[in-house]
Amino acid sequence: MPIAIIHKADKLKKKQSVKVSRKPIAGHQLYYFSTCPFCIIVRLALWWLGLRISLKEVMFDADNGNDLTAGGGKFQVPCLRIESADSKVRWMYESIDIIRYLKNDLAT
Repeated sequence: MPIAIIHKADKLKKKQSVKVSRKPIAGHQLYYFSTCPFCIIVRLALWWLGLRISLKEVMFDADNGNDLTAGGGKFQVPCLRIESADSKVRWMYESIDIIRYLKNDLAT
């Protein structure tokens, strides 16, 4: 019985293996803190979706923290800075909103 389970699991792994292209996304920056659980979830979503976005660590780089506060208006992470083609900047703060945006707008 255990052999059959392992055999089925091997087949499942083979079927589910997906080649992911890590495509860089211009005009997007993720401000994060390395041990923040919400930031970790967003960074895992980036990896899972195969996206590369510029990462800005805010706790150990004062310039990144200052940019976040000056641009977004508050020191809260995770924060996704989105610069559109017409140079309008939008700041997105909630991890679930960021993941939804990544999945629906960028991963397609």
